[in-house]
Amino acid sequence: MPSAHSPGSTAPTSGLDPQPDWIALVREKVEGLRFGVVQLVVHDGRVTQIERTEKTRLPAGRDGQPCA
Repeated sequence: MPSAHSPGSTAPTSGLDPQPDWIALVREKVEGLRFGVVQLVVHDGRVTQIERTEKTRLPAGRDGQPCA
């Protein structure tokens, strides 16, 4: 049976830290991301996986083609 704590927590939370552990992981994934996606996978109401896809954007005209 799920506890009264927030879904997705992998470690017991004390009264001092009400946030689940996965929130810190999401923050870490987002902080250095300039262009991309952070996706959460949820199973039975719990975050079970965090995926990060990062895009690298190239400036226009740098691919060898002359700028118009």
